[in-house]
Parts: sequence; structure tokens; C-alpha cells
Amino acid sequence: MTDKRACSTIRSMSKEQALQLVLDTGLVAVVRSPDSQQLVEVCRALADGGIPVVEITMTVPDALDVVRQVRRALGDRVLLGAGTILDAETGRAALLAGAEYLVAPTLDLDVIRLCQRYSKLVMPGCFTPTEILTAWQAGADLIKVFPAEILGPAFFKAVRAPLPQVRLMPTGGVDLTTAPEFLRAGACCLGVGSQLVEPKAVAEGNFARIRDLARQFVEVVRQTRATLS
Repeated sequence: MTDKRACSTIRSMSKEQALQLVLDTGLVAVVRSPDSQQLVEVCRALADGGIPVVEITMTVPDALDVVRQVRRALGDRVLLGAGTILDAETGRAALLAGAEYLVAPTLDLDVIRLCQRYSKLVMPGCFTPTEILTAWQAGADLIKVFPAEILGPAFFKAVRAPLPQVRLMPTGGVDLTTAPEFLRAGACCLGVGSQLVEPKAVAEGNFARIRDLARQFVEVVRQTRATLS
């Protein structure tokens, strides 16, 4: 699903097909930067490295403009999302700017309802089993467990025992070393931020570094999943 033919049809995907792309890729690249310059090229490098699922956080300066720029420049090459969505108003603005899914650090039921209304993917942030089940019952497509470095892979294994139907995505603390541990513990995919989109590489315009890291993460996911099948 992550080859160029698949990416060329992203804009025509249904919500279900978009979800499958996220699951097949196994990675959501979180783009968070204090500088909005060059983020189009960052997203291009991620796609070139095999990660077509990209999230622009609303903490980026002029984030909505960045979403529009990435959409115009890369078109069907990426499944573009908006992150750090704290309320439905911001979420709707992001969807109108071109985002195709929303990610939040917290649980807001209005954001979930917004995405259901417009048939868009939504990944709310949760920290406890109660929040996780509440989000799932409300219609979340994936549950972003955040900050995952506090809870660790063991939390995922424990929660998946009584809630095997829930799709969990760790975000925070996911790197090339911990990625296999989270996947083996039952994570359906991984949200990866600064360990993939390195602040230094972004500041220096070292897009080759970001592309190389993307390829490394893709390979780690592939190898780990091969041992689980």
C-alpha cells in the first residue's frame, strides 16, 4: 500500500481505505517544528523514504498555511493530517485547509463527532483504559496513547488483553529501539516525532537525513511484523 501507485490514489480514498493505508504503513510521521519554512520538503523526504502518512501539528507557526502548501505541492503523495487538535473549531479549520485526518493529544468527543460528520479519520489522545474505551465507543478510528514513554510497551499488552478490538498507536518515546517493542506489545501502528523528523535535520535542511530515517523506520516495522506473522 505504500508504493507510488497506491500513493497516487490517496485523494480518492474512502475513509476505510485511508485507515488501511495508515495500518499498512504502520507509521504516522509527526511534523512539529518552531519554524514553518521547508516543511514541504520535510514531508517530501518522508514520502520519498516510504512514509506517506504525515501529520502537521497545530503548534507549527502558520500551521494551516503549511497544510495548504503541503497539499498543493505533494497532492496525492501523502495522506496529510493535522495534529494537536484541541477543539472542534480548530479541527474543522484544518479539514477545510486540506487535512484528511485529525490527531489530538487529548480526548475531546466533539472532535470525534466532527470527523464522523465529515467521514474523516480521527485519532484522539488517551492515557487511561477508561479514556481509551470512551474514545473507542465514541467512534475513534485509532487511539493515540500519549505520552507512550511514560506507560511503556507493557501497558499496551495489558490493555489489549481485555480490549483486543481497540487499535492503539503509541506516540512519544517511539524510536528505532522501542518501535519493535511497541509493535510486539500489540500497537497497530506508531506515531513518531522528533526521532524521525529530527529538529537538527529540519533546521539544517538535511532532507536526506530525514529520508534515511524514514527508510530505517519502515524497515524496522517490516522486519518486526514479519516475526509476528
